[in-house]
Amino acid sequence: MTVRPPQALAPSFTKDTGLNILEYELMSERADSLGRHGLKVEKALALLAERLAAGCGGQERENLLDDAADKVWAFFIQREMCGLRSQKDAIRRYGIPPEVMARLGIVRRKP
Repeated sequence: MTVRPPQALAPSFTKDTGLNILEYELMSERADSLGRHGLKVEKALALLAERLAAGCGGQERENLLDDAADKVWAFFIQREMCGLRSQKDAIRRYGIPPEVMARLGIVRRKP
């Protein structure tokens, strides 16, 4: 036997109206995009940590920090679009270094 919540408590997405279906799809796309951005942040931070441990040169270090900062910045913007306003938990979870945090939002000229 299955238990069904009362209709008054059921999510509005269960009604088959065009708007509710669209809202559901948009939420799904936002969540998927947030996951993809999170993976990009993880990869950029892992590469940064790996190269710093190997003793990379000054210019390579700067490029890796800039790349990681760009990925984190895009991730934070996506989080805000999903309604997650505080970034403290993401900073803690991903272990974002202060050097990267200091570069967020800086627009650099591309050579």
